[in-house]
Amino acid sequence: MPLHAVDKPLGLTSHDVVARARRLLGTRRVGHAGTLDPLATGVLLVMSEEATKLSPYLTGHDKTYLAWVTFGASTPTLDAEGPVVAAADAHGLTAARLRPALGSFLGVTEQRPPAYSAVKRGGVRSYAAARRGEAEEPPPRPVAYREVTLLALAAERSELPAAFSRPPGAQPGRYEPAQDGVRFELPPDPPTPEELAGEAARRVTALVRLTVGAGTYVRAFARDLGASLGLPAYLSGLVRTASGAVDLERAAPLEAIGTAASLDPVAALELPTVSLDAAAVQDVRHGRRPPLDLPGRAALVDGAGALVALAEPAAGGYRLLRVFA
Repeated sequence: MPLHAVDKPLGLTSHDVVARARRLLGTRRVGHAGTLDPLATGVLLVMSEEATKLSPYLTGHDKTYLAWVTFGASTPTLDAEGPVVAAADAHGLTAARLRPALGSFLGVTEQRPPAYSAVKRGGVRSYAAARRGEAEEPPPRPVAYREVTLLALAAERSELPAAFSRPPGAQPGRYEPAQDGVRFELPPDPPTPEELAGEAARRVTALVRLTVGAGTYVRAFARDLGASLGLPAYLSGLVRTASGAVDLERAAPLEAIGTAASLDPVAALELPTVSLDAAAVQDVRHGRRPPLDLPGRAALVDGAGALVALAEPAAGGYRLLRVFA
């Protein structure tokens, strides 16, 4: 089943990635699981053909990131796209002051998405309204923060660790600074108006590792973290290091998607499995429901471990959520 992890390049939208994947895979039936902004890089799950049925289930997985949050400036987009519209002296910020503020996010359950986002209001994308000068932030939405860890703090982003690796046995996405690790491409600093140039020299940048639930905007996290400290802030770099169980180590360059090996969808789904015999496989593929005892939502697999269907308990037994050819 054609499921791929792409290391999304800087500057492309998720829609751009899908458009290129259609050409490289030779099919129009392509989708992705979990949008990444143009100035973010890292793991983007790309599905084609039958695998597109997996999208709602893979999109709902937690995501892990390395985030560079710069304090002392803010931008309308909340990231490095800019321009800088407010500035303040952030040089008094210390790790001792920052850590409690980060820890408070573990109890946060709601977040206001950015005005420049794909959230729809009245059938209109929020970013479209913002570009017309109608920059009104959407109402709060449920979010979840699983981990928020400070890795480093420096006066200049260039002074922060530049190479990273995942220690042996660490959970997917849990990258640490390393002497000889992978280096990530970060966007340039946003443009700064001349009248704010002096204040712009007083910025401080934190490197944070965080794991969040689906639908959490890391740009909005940067905004909210700054607000909790009384400072303007923006997201100056972002790398998605894991999408669910799929780590960045499994991701291939976009241009290699046509030749890269597919991921195992059963492992990517992170669901318990129920094995079917040959007769049950045929029943399920014809929409029939042979007797099964499910432990909850589960992946139904054939004798070789290939995905046959997704199912979950329901009144009278269970229901088939998706069936795969």
